[in-house]
Amino acid sequence: MGLELISTNDLISSGLFNISMQRILALLLCGLMLLPGCTTDEMKEEILEEEIQLETEACNGMVILCHRTYDNVTFPETHNGHATHEDGIYYPASNHRTGLNAQWNAGIRAFMIDTHYATPNADSGEAVRLCHGSNSDVYSPCYYGQVNAVDWLSNLKQLMDSKPRDVVTLLIESHVSAEHVMYVLNQSNLSDWMFTHTLGEEWPTLIELIEQDTRLVVFWEQGTAESYPQIHDFVVHGWTTNYGEDSTDDMNCEVHRGDGNQPVWHMNHWVSNSIGLADPTRSEQVNDYQLLLARAIECWEFHENRPTFIAVDWWEDGDVVAVAEQINLMESWSNEEISD
Repeated sequence: MGLELISTNDLISSGLFNISMQRILALLLCGLMLLPGCTTDEMKEEILEEEIQLETEACNGMVILCHRTYDNVTFPETHNGHATHEDGIYYPASNHRTGLNAQWNAGIRAFMIDTHYATPNADSGEAVRLCHGSNSDVYSPCYYGQVNAVDWLSNLKQLMDSKPRDVVTLLIESHVSAEHVMYVLNQSNLSDWMFTHTLGEEWPTLIELIEQDTRLVVFWEQGTAESYPQIHDFVVHGWTTNYGEDSTDDMNCEVHRGDGNQPVWHMNHWVSNSIGLADPTRSEQVNDYQLLLARAIECWEFHENRPTFIAVDWWEDGDVVAVAEQINLMESWSNEEISD
């Protein structure tokens, strides 16, 4: 008896395999050139499409985000997310009224934080604090209030435990060494979740980050941390727009810092008052839904790439989370939303 080739349709109609097993077997046979009329790429596309259709659990709150690459998702972000009245940091050093729990519960999944030593002469991991202000030979920025870095990050770890299908990002303005940044990430049990991106490679999808237990992406502003590749130099792996303009009229979509060829980027969206401080008196105007949405779409069109992050001060005013959700519902800057 001669060997008789069976078609993909015969396999599917046989009832011996469920759909997923049929697809996997067909892909293997295609790769071995045993099935005529099919290509590996075509089968991969079919399998991916099927996986997307079968996905029922949300990633970062939306099913449609699971199979998008990290750089093709828009995350709402708080600028100096630790500098809050609730955390004991008051004006002129504060940027928000409510702390991490409220931000998390609202849907914020990206946080800009500043690390400093508690006192000017301190130099240890145990002395790392989250503060906001300018360094001085006389006193630390923590003079205006401080948050224990390990405590804040440990709280973030607990929140991430409660949402195992959410990817989280930290952008750290660090005034401490990379070794001490890693110390607080280790002490808070977050370091095992850190993803390491290789420059030039495609970013993984959210579901890949989730399934690989690497759903924390960390950037910092202090150059290359050669001993810690999981701490990404944000001006090498991404870029930002300008920030702290005098008014919304001064905002644009131009690259301010970083490599504009990278697909990961921060749309900074806050204004400063006449002496350069975060301005709570205009936050409702600045964070207005329509204004935020219009700028995000404008910058998306300008760069042909949706903003990865929309960063704001006084997040409680306006609705940056709703804007990010609307951007994520759109396939391109010019079309209507898609269903989740």
